Amino acid sequence: MKKLWTASRGPIAANETDVRKAEAINALLVRPIAILPAKPGDPIRPFALGLWNEIRPLLKPDMGVTALRRATAAFIHSKRYFLASAQPDSMRHDIDGHPVEPLSAEDRLAAQERFMSLKQRVGDEEKPVAEPAPPAPVLSKTEQIRAALLGRASRPSQHPLG
Repeated sequence: MKKLWTASRGPIAANETDVRKAEAINALLVRPIAILPAKPGDPIRPFALGLWNEIRPLLKPDMGVTALRRATAAFIHSKRYFLASAQPDSMRHDIDGHPVEPLSAEDRLAAQERFMSLKQRVGDEEKPVAEPAPPAPVLSKTEQIRAALLGRASRPSQHPLG
């Protein structure tokens, strides 16, 4: 895929999972950051380049940087974050949620490709799994012989002289 999307889907709304990921980030910080969605339906906003340098100093003293990196990565590597970043009118936002600059065409294309990859993977996982066939009924030896004979009698003979 080398062609950028030209039609915007508008703001991409956060769902419950996105909000839980945002809450996980905010739980590690001394104060919540406004760029993150607070409730389902809030927009998902692409981060400004270098935003980590503003988030990192807000880490609570008793929390580890690795936990913050993981929580942030879980949010920004989600399907809906990539979808928000791939939109033709997508903007990067500062820590307070204010737009600061449009995403570059290269970044939008990368987000679009990643979104499509994740969408395909999720689609593969959601395909219904065929239910196993019910087990064949257990027949006694007599029932098996009778079924075989009845089956033969109802079919045309396979014998060349038959």
